[in-house]
Amino acid sequence: MKNKAMVLAEAVFDVLYLTAVILSGVLLCALSTGGEARGYGIMALILGVGDAFHLTPRILSARGVPSSAAGGTPSADAWIGYGKLITSITMTVFYVFLWNIGVSHYAPPGFGRFTPLIYAAAGLRVALCLFPQNKWVSSQPERHWNIWRNIPFFALGAAVAAMYAAGAATRADGLSLVWAAIAVSFACYIPVVLFGAKCPRLGMLMLPKSCAYIAIILMGFSLLD
Repeated sequence: MKNKAMVLAEAVFDVLYLTAVILSGVLLCALSTGGEARGYGIMALILGVGDAFHLTPRILSARGVPSSAAGGTPSADAWIGYGKLITSITMTVFYVFLWNIGVSHYAPPGFGRFTPLIYAAAGLRVALCLFPQNKWVSSQPERHWNIWRNIPFFALGAAVAAMYAAGAATRADGLSLVWAAIAVSFACYIPVVLFGAKCPRLGMLMLPKSCAYIAIILMGFSLLD
C-alpha cells in the first residue's frame, strides 16, 4: 500500500505533467504559422488530453474520492481502467504524428518507405487494445494481453527512435535528442509491462517516463525558430 505522502506527491506530479504538456501544445498551436510546429502542437495536445483520461481519476482518488462506488456508478478504479484504454490509443497516435513530423523534418534516406509499416503497427496496436480480453477495468488485468498489445507499440517506438537518431546524425538541431528521450521512456516502460504486476514499486518508473515525454514536447519549441 502506498502511504498518503507518496499518493499526494504522485498526484501533484500528474497535475504538473498534464499542465506542462497541454499548455505546451496550446502554445505551439497558437505561436506556429502551420507546418511542423502546428503538427507538433496537435501531437502534444493528443498526448496530454489522452493521458488526462487515466491521470484525472488518479488525482481525484488522491483527494479522497472512493475507489469503489455503489448503485452502478463506475468506480475510480474503473475510470482509471477506461482511461488506460484511451491513453493506449492516443499514445499510439502520438507516435504516428512523431514519425510523420520526423520524416518531414529530417527526410532521412529510405525511412519514408517504412511509413505504411508504421501505420500497420499502429493499427495492430489499437486493434489489440480493443479486445475485451485486456480486462481494462478489472483489478487483475490480463498480463499476457498487456505484453501482446505492447509488442507492436515497442516496434513503433523503436522505429521512430531509429529515424530520429538517423536524422540527428546528419543534422544537429532542436530535435536531435528526441530519439534519446524515446529510449529513456521505453527503458522505464518495459520493466513495468513485464514485471509491474509482481513488483508494483516498478510503477514509480512511470515518473521518469513522463519526464521523457515532457522533454520530447519541449523540443518542439525549436520548430518555432
